[in-house]
Amino acid sequence: MAPKAAPKAAPGKGKQEFVHPSAKHARKKAIKDAFAIEPISAFYIFLGANIISAIFSPIQDCDETFNYWEPTHYLSHGYGLQTWEYSPDYAIRSWLYIAIHALGANVRRLLPHSSKVAEFYFLRYLLAFVCALSQTLMWRAVCLAVNPRVGLFFILVLVFSPGNFHSSTAYLPSSFAMYMAMVGASAFMNWRGGLKTSQGMFWFALGGVLGWPFAIALCAPFVAEEVFFALVSDKERFFESFIRLVRGVVATLLLVAFDTAINTFFYKKVEVVSWNIIKYNIFSATGGPDLYGTEPWTFYLKNLLLNFNVWFLLALLSLPLFLLQKLFSRRNAGESFQSGLRTLVFLSPFYMWLAIFTLQPHKEERFMYPAYPFLALNAALGLHILLSLFGNADPKSVVGRIPAKAKLAIVALSLIASIDIGLARIWGLYSGYHAPLSIYKPLAKDAVGGTGDTVCFGKDWYRFPSSFFLPRDMHAKFVRSEFRGLLPGEFSEARTGFGFWSGTWLPTIGLNDRNEEDPGKYVDLKTCVFLVDTQFPERRADEELPPSEPDYVGDAERWEEVKCVPFLDAERTHFLARALWLPDWSIVPEKFRRRWGRHCLLRQRR
Repeated sequence: MAPKAAPKAAPGKGKQEFVHPSAKHARKKAIKDAFAIEPISAFYIFLGANIISAIFSPIQDCDETFNYWEPTHYLSHGYGLQTWEYSPDYAIRSWLYIAIHALGANVRRLLPHSSKVAEFYFLRYLLAFVCALSQTLMWRAVCLAVNPRVGLFFILVLVFSPGNFHSSTAYLPSSFAMYMAMVGASAFMNWRGGLKTSQGMFWFALGGVLGWPFAIALCAPFVAEEVFFALVSDKERFFESFIRLVRGVVATLLLVAFDTAINTFFYKKVEVVSWNIIKYNIFSATGGPDLYGTEPWTFYLKNLLLNFNVWFLLALLSLPLFLLQKLFSRRNAGESFQSGLRTLVFLSPFYMWLAIFTLQPHKEERFMYPAYPFLALNAALGLHILLSLFGNADPKSVVGRIPAKAKLAIVALSLIASIDIGLARIWGLYSGYHAPLSIYKPLAKDAVGGTGDTVCFGKDWYRFPSSFFLPRDMHAKFVRSEFRGLLPGEFSEARTGFGFWSGTWLPTIGLNDRNEEDPGKYVDLKTCVFLVDTQFPERRADEELPPSEPDYVGDAERWEEVKCVPFLDAERTHFLARALWLPDWSIVPEKFRRRWGRHCLLRQRR
């Protein structure tokens, strides 16, 4: 059979080039390249969003203050508040994790105009940098393994989501586990240059051992993928897979050994902190984390909808959309089994994590942090598939009859609306809750306090941002309120034994793992030089205040205001105005306007 002749040149067009059989592939590649951006540009985009978080994000969880900022302050400045988790009797927090961050914060002390507040924000900037680097690595892997357009959507999801605003610079093991999950996923996803299973396992293990042990579970789908392909391969490739998996396990054990060695130095006894955390959360005989509250199964659905809006819905729909595309789209009929399986592996971590933690009675927003990058990946894949289906130009289909400009308008307006909702929530959180990071400036700037002064907290104990906001040798204390759980104690400032940080291993008094109140944590109100209190005028007018939580701000005879900052009255504000920023304009119905109190730093009159 004679070969077909090359196509002739069209009249008036001159010589026409031969159309290569791979022209369709080249056209697809050109479309992909249109969505590609340089890695350094992606890094700057991520870093910019994270720096905004570092500057403006309120502390969402008091665990961040008492379990991480305070121990860091103790290592850096010799004193701080101590929770039961750091008691050598329980030892469920890693001092290696704290020490690494303390070193980062102390770098700021070498620079001009150093202060404790500057150390606080400098550490946040470092976290922003590490997070941006991790995000860039995962974004790059997504572009290489999936599609540059999916990579672009991945950037949009993270940069404009309130979830990233919370998690990117939070000083929490779950945030650290999120960083390492992104680096680990990038190693698993990028097969260029060979499989990197042992590297991926190492990064997930680092996030689990130094951060949060449960986050290691996120690598399960990737490891399962390796095992599956090993089982269906020849003996040589099976042996190579086995070696990669063994290297990953050995790396994990070495990390555990190193962490144990550092914690042995601090606790002055051998402690495997990762196991202690698992034992307390799963096998505790005293009630475990459920002592601190339980939530209904819908908690994470509502929370993720607030923090990711339409992106969360796309993440939930990503697997059904992928399956529908596989079943009904002819364009993907030629896709390999391996490619489809890899996509399922990429989609799995988010679903797995959401299912596991939805089943747990004790729920907190930060528990979802390690899965945020995978939520973003699922949402990006979901949008990519939806746009492919929506872009169908077949005039016989319903979608194909919609004009192209109308389709573009629908997609563009939907994305803009999602971004606007995300920004409205971010600004609403900052404007409503930034007061605890703002009221302490007069203590250092105006020198209204003195060495050895005390700053007391009653009902607002959980809003204390950390001792980094108090000048040198100014201590935080607690006065009695309606709270009946266990408050933090103080690290011992004694110098004994090996002479460094003796408070990490000396026996503690009044700390327990049952959340039982210890009266020894309170001081007499008369000893307080300063006091932090929040006044809600509308509540004061309508409600009788508890005897142990009087209106200190209104007691002008005993207390004078040093600084007061508006603080959102969440209890009296409509849900919509709490969830998003709404302007206090006259056109906004009274029902949807935000209600305000005042968060104040007070000084006792002498």
